[in-house]
Amino acid sequence: MLLEIPQTCYANDMNDTNAIEKLFDKIKHARHCVALTGAGVSTLSGIRDFRGKDGLYKEMDAEKMFDIDYFEQDPSYYYKTAGSFIYNVDTKEPSIVHTGLAALEQRGLLKAIITQNIDLLHQRGGSKRVIEMHGSPKIHYCLRCAGVRMGFEEVSAIVKAGGLPRCPTCGRVLKPAITFFGESLPSDALRDAEHEASQASLMLVLGTSLTVYPAASVPQITIRHGGEIVIINNMETPLDRYSPLRFEDLGEVFTGLSTLLDAAQ
Repeated sequence: MLLEIPQTCYANDMNDTNAIEKLFDKIKHARHCVALTGAGVSTLSGIRDFRGKDGLYKEMDAEKMFDIDYFEQDPSYYYKTAGSFIYNVDTKEPSIVHTGLAALEQRGLLKAIITQNIDLLHQRGGSKRVIEMHGSPKIHYCLRCAGVRMGFEEVSAIVKAGGLPRCPTCGRVLKPAITFFGESLPSDALRDAEHEASQASLMLVLGTSLTVYPAASVPQITIRHGGEIVIINNMETPLDRYSPLRFEDLGEVFTGLSTLLDAAQ
């Protein structure tokens, strides 16, 4: 719930060059700039989001796919449905948003990325400081046998071949270190995200509808600590009125930011 946040000045749907220059100026002069990213960032790479007009929720039971109780009953359902957008992610290329954020980090203009995504595209795009709030498929583990771990590449090869990754000790199907419904978010990631949000003088809110908690509360932390948010998303969000610049087209904005960043070198 949004409580007692002072309302800032705001402007909406500013996809013109002058507005992008204003955004770049904010980024350059920010004391501590971080980004919060959602599924909309990866749609530019050809990965469908969940809640958009053509989202995955419209053709599959995503809640069942990421339900921990259902996984324990039938883990094959997760691997059958997740294969196309998690374990085939190596067929997708990082978008201009992924590479643009990495370029900002390399220039010292972006301190961290807090992401709701589980596709590893920020890392593949070159970003180093990525906080994965919903966990990560980088590691798979056995729910029964302590210490059993398998990496993403090995699991991906098994899934692509039509198999299931199994524990070498008990034979149980391994679970990805993604946070499923019914599980708690990774405590380290949550702590790091809240810390970065509290330190941020500017947070870029990118490709997220801000409807899934607790990730949706992260920009509120920034505002409560006197920082500013800028939202770039193709749908309305509950915090639009607190964004002094409001954009819709991520690709257009980051094309403009990349041009300005190159010119500033």
